[in-house]
Amino acid sequence: MLSVSNIEVIYNSVILVLRGVSFEVRPGQVVALLGANGAGKSTTLKAISGLLTTELGEVTRGTIMWGDDRIDHRNTEDIVRAGIVQVIEGRPIFQHLQVEENLRLGAMSYHGGRMAKTDLERVYHYFPLLRDLRHRVSGYLSGGEQQMMVIGRALMAHPKLMMLDEPSLGLAPMLVQEIFRIVGDINRAEGMSVLLVEQNVRAALSLVDYGYVMENGRIVLDGPAAQLAENEDIKEFYLGLNALGERKSYKDVKHYKRRKRWLG
Repeated sequence: MLSVSNIEVIYNSVILVLRGVSFEVRPGQVVALLGANGAGKSTTLKAISGLLTTELGEVTRGTIMWGDDRIDHRNTEDIVRAGIVQVIEGRPIFQHLQVEENLRLGAMSYHGGRMAKTDLERVYHYFPLLRDLRHRVSGYLSGGEQQMMVIGRALMAHPKLMMLDEPSLGLAPMLVQEIFRIVGDINRAEGMSVLLVEQNVRAALSLVDYGYVMENGRIVLDGPAAQLAENEDIKEFYLGLNALGERKSYKDVKHYKRRKRWLG
């Protein structure tokens, strides 16, 4: 189980980004960190995966526990070997390599890639399209195809917890629905935990068991997905619905300001 307890993150020894963030991800659970751009969601993932150091960031208070092990000051390589893999926002790939070559690189942290052939079949089971594209140069893939590939590459490392950072970014709604469905299939079939960072609240709540809403580096609201989907603030601020469940129009509104009742 992942347990994040009261962490603070500072960049460049000056900029306080996270302010006492606490949450947990249980074995086999799908959890979302929701919120607007700049809320601190991606920073939270980087604090867990050890990638903060690449951006001059550090955890200055609190703890991050993976089971019985404290990992908030461990390097990224050790964290990946412990079973936590982050799929980074923006779908970074090795553009000049073929799809299958990109996938094989994901297995290097798992027994040096010796299981790569078996694991490739496992990835192709979840993403049949990648089998057809396995010899295609990755830089020529569409955004949706690249997103499938980077998730498949993460699967090659046999994660116990996969962290997905904005997987819907720049994708058509139908592709988002398909990718989220596959992630749900992986979770159910393999019991793999998933921590999802997402601005598309509607899509996220269709997948996750539990969600945490972040604002300005803090968690301001949490609850089961079904409960959050019925929350009036979530409907208004993130789903664009009024009290009757109808989509709101702001054409005639001169001043629209978030009330943020949860902060009152």
